[in-house]
Amino acid sequence: MQRITPFLWFNDQAEDAANFYTSVFKDSKILNINRYPEGPMAPAGTVMTVNFEINGQEFTALNGGPHFTFSPAISFVVRCESQEEVDLYWEKLLDGGSPQQCGWLTDKFGVTWQIVPVELFKLLGSSDAGKAKRVNAAMLQMIKLDINVLRSAYNAD
Repeated sequence: MQRITPFLWFNDQAEDAANFYTSVFKDSKILNINRYPEGPMAPAGTVMTVNFEINGQEFTALNGGPHFTFSPAISFVVRCESQEEVDLYWEKLLDGGSPQQCGWLTDKFGVTWQIVPVELFKLLGSSDAGKAKRVNAAMLQMIKLDINVLRSAYNAD
């Protein structure tokens, strides 16, 4: 059993968000839907929580009302093995959302994602400070990250 589970507070879109996320990522599924009982929180039968899994990582989404909203202070990093993967997740998660700088985007539900090629971590971690600095400068100029541009910055002398 996973010991730490991200818990996402939505106004009233928990089920829509869970369905969206499980459609974006392979090996994902809805695990359970709990509904509100009779009471003051919401009409009986309304979706309260949705437990879902994305690539083995469990999440819980709550329809908790408009009291809290998301901010980029918390984001989910999607580590991509190729530019094709970067492009795929960028396009799908950006649908209805807004792009940010350096591979960040906010999806249509207000959740922030970082779509990052794994290679970026290696390039930024170079023992050659000049190479790492050039990669960082190139990254800061981008919206969606481009592996070839990052490699070119790394290899420039």
